[in-house]
Amino acid sequence: MEARVSLPEERCTDVVGDILVGYEGVLAAQLDYTRAALKVTYDPRVLDDAQAMQVAEEAAHRAWERVQHCPLARSAACQRCARDLAEELTTFFGAPVEVALEDGVVAARLPRRAPVVADVEVEIAPPKPAPAPRKGFSALTLEAVLTALTLIALLAGVAGSHLGLSRWVVAGFYALAYAAGGYYGLVDGLKLLVTEREIDVDLLMILAALGAALVGQPADGAILLFLFSLSNTLQSYALGRTHRAIEALMDLRPEVAVVKISDGWKTVPVEQLRLGDVVMVRPGERFPIDGEVVAGTTEVDQAPITGESVPVFKEPGSPVFAGTVNSTGTVEVRVTHLPQESTLAKIVKMVEEAQEAKAKTQRALEEFERHYAKFVLGAAVLLTLIPPWLLGEPFQQAFYRAMTWLVVASPCALVISTPATILSAIANGARHGVLFKGGAHLERTASLKVVAFDKTGTLTVGEPRLQGVFPLGEMDKDELLRLVAALESRSEHPIAKALVHAAEQQGLALPTATDFRAIIGQGVEGIVEDAPLWVGNERMFSSRGVPLPEEVRAQMSALEAQGRTVMAAYRPDTHQWLGLLAVADTLREEAPQIVARLHALGIEHVVMLTGDNQAVAEAITAQVGVDAFFAELLPQDKVRVLERLQATYGPTAMVGDGVNDAPALALADVGIAMGGAGTDVALETADVVLMADNLEHLPYAIGLARTARRVVWQNLTFAMAVIVFLVASAFGMNLSLPLGVVGHEGSTVIVVLNGLRLLGYRG
Repeated sequence: MEARVSLPEERCTDVVGDILVGYEGVLAAQLDYTRAALKVTYDPRVLDDAQAMQVAEEAAHRAWERVQHCPLARSAACQRCARDLAEELTTFFGAPVEVALEDGVVAARLPRRAPVVADVEVEIAPPKPAPAPRKGFSALTLEAVLTALTLIALLAGVAGSHLGLSRWVVAGFYALAYAAGGYYGLVDGLKLLVTEREIDVDLLMILAALGAALVGQPADGAILLFLFSLSNTLQSYALGRTHRAIEALMDLRPEVAVVKISDGWKTVPVEQLRLGDVVMVRPGERFPIDGEVVAGTTEVDQAPITGESVPVFKEPGSPVFAGTVNSTGTVEVRVTHLPQESTLAKIVKMVEEAQEAKAKTQRALEEFERHYAKFVLGAAVLLTLIPPWLLGEPFQQAFYRAMTWLVVASPCALVISTPATILSAIANGARHGVLFKGGAHLERTASLKVVAFDKTGTLTVGEPRLQGVFPLGEMDKDELLRLVAALESRSEHPIAKALVHAAEQQGLALPTATDFRAIIGQGVEGIVEDAPLWVGNERMFSSRGVPLPEEVRAQMSALEAQGRTVMAAYRPDTHQWLGLLAVADTLREEAPQIVARLHALGIEHVVMLTGDNQAVAEAITAQVGVDAFFAELLPQDKVRVLERLQATYGPTAMVGDGVNDAPALALADVGIAMGGAGTDVALETADVVLMADNLEHLPYAIGLARTARRVVWQNLTFAMAVIVFLVASAFGMNLSLPLGVVGHEGSTVIVVLNGLRLLGYRG
């Protein structure tokens, strides 16, 4: 039997629905939040043991993905969810379905009769991390040892030949130098040749060294391998700094946490924490997990996650992130994400994936290298055969020149120039709260011509705030706000919350409102201090046949023209107009400066997209200084606007919150999500994620990308110039192999070090 049940999203009992739906032979399921285990009861006449285990593991994986984000796990709301699920399944099957929740276990049983049943249980958890490798020589250490051994053997061989040692002893020293210096190059080169039938630079270097030995110049070949090995070691060390800059983030998370138990507190490994556990974090300690403050207040240094330089105040209800530092007060935090799914862990994973996602320039260079290496090898063969055959040149001289050609024409510096720069830029961004999801996105960010901002929550704070109180008659501002806020305190509307918050900030004591009633789209009414009070927009009074006085209408129109939402307060029993209150979404303080900085960076066109009306859009535009705005847009309208911007100006970025702007973010050349810390949707949908809810990171990201592009072109230009110079010298001035090696390997190290400068970029 195959079941398809439509259930509301993000509900913890959806997990059970996932298990039940679509699996023939599944009779029941139990989801244990406490043990993070899933138990599936199945009919062995329909499913064999292997099939049942496969079903359970697949369902457990999906359960894991959803239950880790469930804020209601093990709460009273779960009981309600369980009842809702039972009703929906009963309706679907046409027979009673029992769903219960006891001691953190959700259990559901389908209305089927099966005399024979069997159980299978799997753990709801991500794959366990691979065991740490045994301590010993790292790859970098081994490279360094082999490089040193190459130098020692080379010097011993040169000294032995001058001291008159046996030629077999000298040959042994050179053989050791060749083996140590060429080990990695030979292994990697042969592996690529066998598996992909491709020739790379490593193999060219080995062939050049062997060629030098064949023409009686073993010292030149050993010098080549030493410098080649030294160059690779320096590259590994330099690029390792980039990787360590990211890996160091994971070291920020403590290994243990102090968790609340029935009779006090207990220190446990972080990996043992479960959703809903409460942990205590003292001043000076780092938060071990992502969670929500449930007790206490403090200030938190969030720089490792969001890049914010100023500590952020936290109170009950505030989110906190693993790896951040608790500065001032002791707080208790409820676990909302398991350690493996913390924002910190996701950052590291995303950056690792970004380092694998190559930029267009890097992909083009690697494709070029594959063909170019074949050309270099083919040309070396021709340089070896043609001069002796056609020009009568001694074979040894022609062969030596061909080996020099193999070295100086190899594109090492050219190929390494881009990844060294891109990886450094990605690492720098991650440490400063900017996540590029790959080199391609970094590259496109550098070429942007247009930046389009979503208004709400991006250029503005995303929450309405009281902008002005305008009494009519003899009532003062505080009295008007006190009465209106008392009535609005019964409402959950964002405008009501803004009014109540403003009254609380001014320390006004709010009386109790009774007989409260909210009129959707119009306003609210009720009794405050034994007198009826209406608070609403013009539609509210028009629908009740109460005309607005001309002076009141004129003042409302003037305020609305400034982009504000205006409400009037009215006493229906005395027909008295008490006053007007104006509310609006507030512009971010830094928004005008950010727009100016974008123009200074070379962004040609900065626009604002909004679903608000023309008046609101014009008011915000006048304050922020964008070049144009598009108002009254639906999501599909934003997509059409972006298409026009791309066609008119070129590469376009869309900056939004990553939740409501998904179509526009997907269409834009670069989708940039703000406030991605702890937000799964933002982390998943955007090409670039600004972890902090701070516009300051936007020009930083664009500036970093443009600096990276400039460094890439510096490296490419330098690498090409060195190759041309060395090739010309090899044929015009009979450049020796050792000097060719110095030029080739030296240019490679220089471009790597130039790329690493981006690790220190500060904007």
